[in-house]
Amino acid sequence: MGMTSEGEHSVTDRSSVSEHCLVSSLDGSREPVLFAPANTAAPAPLIVALHTWSFNRTNQVEPVLPFALARGWHVLFPEFRGPNLASNPRAPQACASELALGDVLDAVAWAKTQIQVQPGALFLLGGSGGGHMALMLAAHRPKLWDLVYASCPITDLILWHGQNAHYRAHIEACCSGPPDTPERRAVYQARSPFFQPGMADAAVHIAHGRQDASVPFTHSIALYNRLLQTRPDARAWLDIFDGGHELHYETAFARFDHTLAAPARPNDTLSQ
Repeated sequence: MGMTSEGEHSVTDRSSVSEHCLVSSLDGSREPVLFAPANTAAPAPLIVALHTWSFNRTNQVEPVLPFALARGWHVLFPEFRGPNLASNPRAPQACASELALGDVLDAVAWAKTQIQVQPGALFLLGGSGGGHMALMLAAHRPKLWDLVYASCPITDLILWHGQNAHYRAHIEACCSGPPDTPERRAVYQARSPFFQPGMADAAVHIAHGRQDASVPFTHSIALYNRLLQTRPDARAWLDIFDGGHELHYETAFARFDHTLAAPARPNDTLSQ
């Protein structure tokens, strides 16, 4: 699943991007990651940009790299067992499995051995399937991230399985079948942000277009309400914007800038 963005961003120089192969701390597999360190020896923010549902680690380089370069930030593009597609032979290991979550955390841990990360400036960004993964990582390691920005995320795989027939076979490939038994429903829930109580301890900004035809914006509203029910003082923000299935990179990076300058008041509902 691809996403649109608010404007086109052409990368004229990718010389700062290098590819590395990291050994998984969970199963010993070799997993690729793209890395673009800032051109500084001083501590700088690190942004971890996650690919979307149907693509791999290269998916976010074009839109994200210009913003990171302009700010002098480090940027990491991990691959977490490939796209969430039936054509991926490792589909059961993708889609926010423990192994996929571990791949991102391994990449962050490795990056920290290569560069200095500015305190209070570890950011996570994802849209669509990347937004789904970002929220799962927020729940998995809520204190690691200084802000998680997820746009148009899938928050409940069981619900989405019934809503979007185009992706039904791909969801089933990742979750070993349809959610028609208690055991498989448990698998779906384990990979769905809506069912993760740990997210209430994370700082999350959720954005969603009200005209989204791929993932209904009610996914984000339901999750936001759940977060506040779990923890009324949760550091959660909700932005329902006028648009479709898209990630507004300018808005996301402005939110990261604002977090660095002065953390916003939680539990704000935004619209544009």
